[in-house]
Amino acid sequence: MVNRMKEQLNQGNAVFGVSIMIPSVQIVEMVGKLGFDWVLIDCEHGSMSLETVELMAMAAQASGLIPIVRPPKNDAETILQYMDRGVMGIQAPHVSTATEARAVVDAVKYHPLGTRSLAVGTRAANYGFNLTLSEYTQQANREILVCVQIEDKDALANITEIAGVEGIDVLFVGPSDLSQSLGHPGNSEHPVVREAMQNAFRTINKSPKAAGTAGNIELTAMRLEQGVTYYYIHLTTLLARGCSEFFRAAQKKS
Repeated sequence: MVNRMKEQLNQGNAVFGVSIMIPSVQIVEMVGKLGFDWVLIDCEHGSMSLETVELMAMAAQASGLIPIVRPPKNDAETILQYMDRGVMGIQAPHVSTATEARAVVDAVKYHPLGTRSLAVGTRAANYGFNLTLSEYTQQANREILVCVQIEDKDALANITEIAGVEGIDVLFVGPSDLSQSLGHPGNSEHPVVREAMQNAFRTINKSPKAAGTAGNIELTAMRLEQGVTYYYIHLTTLLARGCSEFFRAAQKKS
């Protein structure tokens, strides 16, 4: 189990993903065939069951993708359920303090780096085949990616302390909830929100952590220039853009 995505981030390279809220292994397969690096299985806003997450993780790994899960809440027991399905990382929502960030690391990592519950025979542990439990814990601690979401006004004030938490790989600046927290819901292009995000990226880039966010085609070049390396686009955004291009071309011929 080697997390190629984590390797790329550690080298300062950008990795590109797609966020999926729909329970579908076929969509995961398509994303892999289209050349993306990873997939975000969004259980905070999506409708996936634990069983579906496990199947989507299998489809991702079979398709050359790294499966990352966003849990519905930042809770150790909830995170454990997804980790045992064999995903390769957690993107924890609404992390506003260093204490909350450490709690995410504790939930994801095994001793001595964390306090995650250990069980024999899980998919994450290769069902116990050809790998001792001790070997598995060391491997998981090394390869699992930990991402925390900076998406509340209070988190901005604590971002330097959060970036200093050992075990965190990515600080993800969430444009939607952050815009709401700053008083401009849904308007991530408002000058207040835009400046807050830019400042957040600058602070993260001064740390050894990777900066992340979500975006669209128009924002991608700017985000990369701002040092974002953990970047994804929503499936629905891709579909909307593709359909717009199709109908624009069709109208020219009609």
